[in-house]
Amino acid sequence: MKKSAGGSDSAPVQLLFYNARITLNHWNTVKFLIDQIFLIGIVALSGGALLWPVLTQRGKKVTPAEAVQLINRGKTTILDVRDAKEHASGRLPDAKQIPAAELAQRVGELDKFKNRTIVVVCQTGGRAFGAAKVLEKAGFENVVVLEGGQAAWQTAGLPIAK
Repeated sequence: MKKSAGGSDSAPVQLLFYNARITLNHWNTVKFLIDQIFLIGIVALSGGALLWPVLTQRGKKVTPAEAVQLINRGKTTILDVRDAKEHASGRLPDAKQIPAAELAQRVGELDKFKNRTIVVVCQTGGRAFGAAKVLEKAGFENVVVLEGGQAAWQTAGLPIAK
């Protein structure tokens, strides 16, 4: 529904709302983007901050069920990188315990396991990716992270050693 704004020299105007005369052209969109550039920047920055952990967690992950399959096949070592106070809730059976903060200095303790698959475990899965990177830099080829960590293992009802 196009109406003229009055005189013969006026541009056609489309009435979008009751009594609102808004000229439809691409410059309205450009003006809006320019006027709101800081808000758009904040939205893009906060969205990037939310995606950053997902994008930086690169590497192999296994679910608790897949970890059980790896353990049952043999030639698998479990590395628990949680702190000593976190071990009170229990640990995966036969897990080697080296806190993530000490792993770079103590990686030599794991040299005899270089030909095995190493499943890295922390409480919820976040620190394990950093530990896996340390192991890969030290020459370990087959390193996987338990997705969800110790919490996912316990949720799945799998055995815990005290």
